[in-house]
Amino acid sequence: MTATPLLPRALYEEVADWLRQRIFNRELPPGTWIDEMRIAQELGISRTPLREAIKVLAAEGLVTMKVRRGAYVTEVSQQDLREVYELLALLEADAAEAACWRASDDDLAELARMHAELEAAADPRHGSRERFFELNEAFHLRILDLGHNRWRKQLVLDLRKVMKLNRHASLAKEGRIAESLAEHRAILEALRARDPRAAAEAVRRHFANGLQAAV
Repeated sequence: MTATPLLPRALYEEVADWLRQRIFNRELPPGTWIDEMRIAQELGISRTPLREAIKVLAAEGLVTMKVRRGAYVTEVSQQDLREVYELLALLEADAAEAACWRASDDDLAELARMHAELEAAADPRHGSRERFFELNEAFHLRILDLGHNRWRKQLVLDLRKVMKLNRHASLAKEGRIAESLAEHRAILEALRARDPRAAAEAVRRHFANGLQAAV
């Protein structure tokens, strides 16, 4: 039986990735009008795949469509942040509980190595803020993987896209990165102890403190 060849990614998906990264990198800050004509010219494409890409980002909550005004990068309100953080706390606490039972010793050793890299990235002498953001998210997503529930992970991925609109602000508070690292250590220690209640509580505390820094 001949295997069906993989189809190339649709152009609108590539454009969506490009726009998404510009939004996350603050090249298109919250509240920015998305100038379709200028962007289409910049990318050398028609406006059709661009509009399809904008629909994808609108479904993710990164773009807001305004009647007769076009598309804008979403501005996240304090209420939006509270709702997102509350849901993330519930979902990721549940994943941490499950990981206590399902993760192997090797899995937890890998998670500890990831945290060591995160600590190094936070070092102001030779670390990188962008690397810290990348590793911070990877640490959380790895716990979700260890919880073995793809539907829960998909919900978290969608919510985290909205949270990223404010992530720089939440970690810009003086001392917040050090606090975040300490909270990650508490999560890791609870997972190693196979204590689901402590793991879930450590995750909830982490998000509660993150929300307090963000609003």
